[in-house]
Amino acid sequence: MSNKIKIKKFSGAIVDFEIDKLIKSLRNTKADEVLIQNIAKKVQNKLYDGITTKQIYQMAFKMLKNKTRPGASRYKLKKAIMELGPSGFPFERYIGKILSYGGFKTEVGVIVQGYCVSHEVDVVAINSKNHYMVECKYHNRQGRVNNVKIPLYIQSRFLDIKKQCKKQEHGEHNFHQGWIFTNTRFTLDAIQYAECAGLKLVSWDYPENTSLRDRINKSGLFPLTALTILTKNEKSRLLEKGIVLCKELYEDSKHLNEIGIDKPRINKILTDIKDLCDLYKSK
Repeated sequence: MSNKIKIKKFSGAIVDFEIDKLIKSLRNTKADEVLIQNIAKKVQNKLYDGITTKQIYQMAFKMLKNKTRPGASRYKLKKAIMELGPSGFPFERYIGKILSYGGFKTEVGVIVQGYCVSHEVDVVAINSKNHYMVECKYHNRQGRVNNVKIPLYIQSRFLDIKKQCKKQEHGEHNFHQGWIFTNTRFTLDAIQYAECAGLKLVSWDYPENTSLRDRINKSGLFPLTALTILTKNEKSRLLEKGIVLCKELYEDSKHLNEIGIDKPRINKILTDIKDLCDLYKSK
């Protein structure tokens, strides 16, 4: 008989607590190994049957924040992306920025004429070789997944636009491929259909090594909502100004001054961003 603590996931499923998974998630924060082991041990000692993964996250996050704000920012990355809401538009801007820093020329919220109807494309991404139609599926709650209906719908829109381009021969938006970015997950049949249809999917943890989480951690393009030093109101005001990246604040700190943050605190914010995003070059 198992003596493991039973914990409740966001989906409602009951599973065994695995300390190795907690340690792995803490190591992604780049915190000191001694601190990681200390936090994991303290969390484990406070567990009881039926505790939720949300409560475990909150305990670990609070301990991290008390020791390293940038580490806490890395730990809350998934939650930070959900805080870009409630609408999906900041997420679309965020994906556009990630693609822009990746070498693409991007435009957000573009109306494109299809053969049957016109379509609003979330992000148009162009590089030296190809032209991509990028759709963004944003969720502001844990546990939401994207089923096969999503790629089916996106593929039908992609084909309608392609048909119009063939009719015009030299259409402005002659897309080569459709992409779907989401901050949660895709079901297995959604992935299977997309692979068969030629759609590219990017979710929180898929594909391996090029998932949304991987792209952010490798590039250092963290959303400003990850910063634990900013208040909720300050984040909202910056998002209203069209700022979505920590790096944008570091490159142009006037935005912080414009929302009423004083110089000493701006310096602390910039220091946190520098550490979080690995920006070791001087301004």
